[in-house]
Amino acid sequence: ASCSVWLCEAQTEFKRVAEENVTLPCHHRLGLLEQGSLDIEWLLHISETVQKAVITYSGGRVYDDLNEEQKGRVSFTSNFLAGDASLQIISLQSSDAGKYICKVKNAGQYEWARITLKVVEKPSKPKCWLEGELLEGKELSLQCRSASGTAPISYRWQRISEEDERAEHLPPNSRVNISNPGQVLLKNLTQMSTGLYQCVATNEAGQESCVLQVTVQHAQNISMIAGAVCGVVVGLSLLFLVVRLTIRRKEKKRYEEEEAPNEIREDAEAPKAHLVKPSSSSSGSRSSRSGSSSTRSTANSASRSQRTLSTEATPHLTPPQYSQRQPDRKEEPKKVDYNQLVKVAAPVMVPAQSRAFQTV
Repeated sequence: ASCSVWLCEAQTEFKRVAEENVTLPCHHRLGLLEQGSLDIEWLLHISETVQKAVITYSGGRVYDDLNEEQKGRVSFTSNFLAGDASLQIISLQSSDAGKYICKVKNAGQYEWARITLKVVEKPSKPKCWLEGELLEGKELSLQCRSASGTAPISYRWQRISEEDERAEHLPPNSRVNISNPGQVLLKNLTQMSTGLYQCVATNEAGQESCVLQVTVQHAQNISMIAGAVCGVVVGLSLLFLVVRLTIRRKEKKRYEEEEAPNEIREDAEAPKAHLVKPSSSSSGSRSSRSGSSSTRSTANSASRSQRTLSTEATPHLTPPQYSQRQPDRKEEPKKVDYNQLVKVAAPVMVPAQSRAFQTV
């Protein structure tokens, strides 16, 4: 530091950890000259061309809300009017780091001080994870990394006791990656490799750690577990198939029972009709009617056959029933001419197929 009657300059460096508090000193002797003309100003130089005001005193008033990032965290520590204009910053952040300048002016005289503030941030809690297979004879990689923290950050893996968490050496088959200290390789895994592993991340501000549980399994046990899982899956599939087939069988049986009463046999015999001897008085007219009736019965027989075959498609419809009527008993004619009888009876003859469906 160099001082004179008109000027006093001091330059100091401070290093603090983030979240801590710091006091940057600034002392002057200009408060006794003129009380009303005293001006105090703290500036933060972010770069050679960029600076921002932190806190000022001018015209008998303090302004401490000039910087949005430091608002509420900066203040004068003591009686700045009497000569102590030191700056206090609480809950330090990494953005608070830089070069600070304290300027004091009164009655045409100036004094200032330059202070370099470094804010170091300890490593964030690291993230630990495994890469590889937890099987005997396989290779496993232990990874560790902190997301934030002031460089350089060093990483150290160690094995800890599960009982008292005492630090122990790594297994003989472990190798640390020189290019990436946060990685440790465990080769040719055995049951002796099972245990707790801790990674410690450290820098000048402090340290943080994380823990991993490593459990090496027998390859035979893995095969047994896989086989058991496959057996359970196959068993459930078979059970589901049996249940499904049973349900379908019951549905089919119920459907057949419901459809059985509606079936009509195609070879069922048609109802028989009785023939009646024609009388002498009305044989001629009846013969003509019988001829036309036989023609209609033949057509009706074909249509009835088609309706009988269509009952399979419409099981709820029942075929028409043919009623039979007993022939009327009438007195036989006393005398019948043979030639006349032949003429009358000739048209009565009908085909055998229609005779079954003819009714009198």
